[in-house]
Amino acid sequence: MLLEVGSNIMKFYEYLLRRTDGRVKDYPLMQSPVQMTLILLGYLFFVLYAGPRLMANRKPFQLTSAMIIYNFSMVVLNAFIVYEFMMSGWATTYTWRCDICDYSDSPEALRMVRVAWLFYFSKFIELMDTVFFVLRKKHSQITFLHIFHHSFMPWTWWWGVTLAPGGMGSFHAMVNAAVHVIMYFYYGLSAAGPRFQKFLWWKKYMTAIQLIQFVLVSVHVSQYYFMKKCDYQVPLFIHLIWIYGTFFFVLFSNFWIQAYVRGKRLPKPVSHQNGVKAECPVAANSKHLENGTLAHGNGSTQNGKVKEV
Repeated sequence: MLLEVGSNIMKFYEYLLRRTDGRVKDYPLMQSPVQMTLILLGYLFFVLYAGPRLMANRKPFQLTSAMIIYNFSMVVLNAFIVYEFMMSGWATTYTWRCDICDYSDSPEALRMVRVAWLFYFSKFIELMDTVFFVLRKKHSQITFLHIFHHSFMPWTWWWGVTLAPGGMGSFHAMVNAAVHVIMYFYYGLSAAGPRFQKFLWWKKYMTAIQLIQFVLVSVHVSQYYFMKKCDYQVPLFIHLIWIYGTFFFVLFSNFWIQAYVRGKRLPKPVSHQNGVKAECPVAANSKHLENGTLAHGNGSTQNGKVKEV
């Protein structure tokens, strides 16, 4: 029994090696799935065990300057990724319908490979989101959905870059990067302190933008099911993208109803920093979704006390 299972695993691994796009073999973290899997396991170990133990008897780090630099750097990186996706197909030769992956060595195809890998690599950089939470002892923000999102995305995108770097399966990556430009810009301003709270009145609309993201992704990929013929090379990715987009649309819709329709997310002038009263943009005991994950907002209460996050 074990020998048979082992044999099937080796056959599947050999199949993947045969299917691997030769153009990405020399990129970092693309030689095998072992490297990126070990990194993600290390991430989980730090977030769930080592990090909390390390910080147990320490005061939380402030990390204000680091977070500002990090967030605005991510704005620039994601803006560049969007531009490269557009220039490597989506604004040039793609039809926005059944666009198959181009496995040639044309300049545009190679450009798509590079930006697909860059998007994949950016997901490892985004693991710093959780590292900041741990070092700042913001344990309420480290939810199952946060960890799932940050570990699942880079793991699945290794297979995407390996088997089909481009085509209609890359649309959701371009949209996701565009949304992250807006989100990290918000986080950068938020990290800068209370004096920037007046510029964050559009927080509510970030959720709307995220909902639009999932609608666009799901609608675009759903075309596959209604076409008479589409020769996209890895249909499994189409199914996974549709499931992922639909799942998060339902999640964000529920959040929108709870937070804005039922009025559980109204501004309250309850936070104080350095003796200065600041408008708190999030109601007590409310939660919001960051980077596709559940997290407490910039001003939440626990046990009747205001907690800045």
